Amino acid sequence: MSLGHGRHYLAIPGPSVMPDRVLQAMHQAAPNIYEGALHEMVDGLFPDLNRVAKSSEKMAIYIANGHGTWEAALTNTLSRGDRILALATGRFVVFWSNMAERLGLDVDLVDFGKSASVDLNQVEEKLRADKDRNYKAILVTQTDTASSVRNDIASLSECIHSTGHPALLMVDCMASLACDPFEMDEWKVDLMVAGSQKGLMTPPGLGFMYFNQRVIEAREKADLVTPYWDLLPRINPEVFYEYFYGTAPTHHLFGLREALNMLLLEEGLEQVWARHAKLSQAVWAAFEAWGKGSSIRLNIRDPKQRSHSVTAASMDAPYATELRRWTEHKAGVTLGIGLGMADPSDPTYHGFFRVAHMGHVNAHMTLGMLAVIDAGLKALKIPHGEGATEAASQIISLA
Repeated sequence: MSLGHGRHYLAIPGPSVMPDRVLQAMHQAAPNIYEGALHEMVDGLFPDLNRVAKSSEKMAIYIANGHGTWEAALTNTLSRGDRILALATGRFVVFWSNMAERLGLDVDLVDFGKSASVDLNQVEEKLRADKDRNYKAILVTQTDTASSVRNDIASLSECIHSTGHPALLMVDCMASLACDPFEMDEWKVDLMVAGSQKGLMTPPGLGFMYFNQRVIEAREKADLVTPYWDLLPRINPEVFYEYFYGTAPTHHLFGLREALNMLLLEEGLEQVWARHAKLSQAVWAAFEAWGKGSSIRLNIRDPKQRSHSVTAASMDAPYATELRRWTEHKAGVTLGIGLGMADPSDPTYHGFFRVAHMGHVNAHMTLGMLAVIDAGLKALKIPHGEGATEAASQIISLA
């Protein structure tokens, strides 16, 4: 028997749960794209998006997913043959660096593994050894969506500046913006990319690139610039359509406006960050309880390096895949696959999974998801420790 025929809960790390209000804001007739209310609304989006990133810099909106913003970051700042330093703490900087290589860039990829954050000592050694200042950019994620590691971007920026190296610091915040604290101005980040479908609670389709004057200056020398990804028309449009290099993504913009109202005007950004921190602690408490005397393990052992938006975990194969299928088909909760932790042809692939706690989530959604996992472990007779839901509830009760 399935008990999954009520409202389904998508507990994967993007697209995240879309609030009804966001979907309802999108459910309207197409607007006049040439003048009037749409133009006024878009003018108000930019300062609010900057508030989310704690930025006073420029930004561009692309009709794209995260991969599109990666390409925008590379093509607006670099030229064929330029050397870049890529700091991988999971899968997504690897993907980003693969794109860079296909664009003709020379990539120095430093892989810190799938369960640890960036080692600042290694970064400092790399930068000090680069006497000729050949590195033009440094790529990193704040949260790697696959491994769930959270990198300390403020400390990384301090490390870079302490060496006097001029490389541009480029940060992927796809899985962390509006979930974890991010301070673009204070941390001296040169360029940041993000998307609409995670912490910003809007369907996939909008990509955001934030950048400072150093990036604009780099754009003047970059030979990879292409018409669509060019940032200049988007920040200095002579006509409205140049914001998007074509027809505006009208209904995504309606949804985004409502999401920003919820985040900034109603809850407040600091409270949004605090909510994500508390809910993630509840998730970790449950996993730590399940892990007692069993193979269940959090991928990131140090709580200071754990994301507040997604948690990667493992257990003996094939239990993770069996659990995911049970929660989805028996209880209406979809968990994330163990992306990039093992090749799908490898039997160990079926021992990894992820749970998301990002965006439009609250206590009852998180506790319900954990209770469903607990029920699945029992139904499938997967070895696990007891007391997980109680441990999570205790964290919530102290909020």
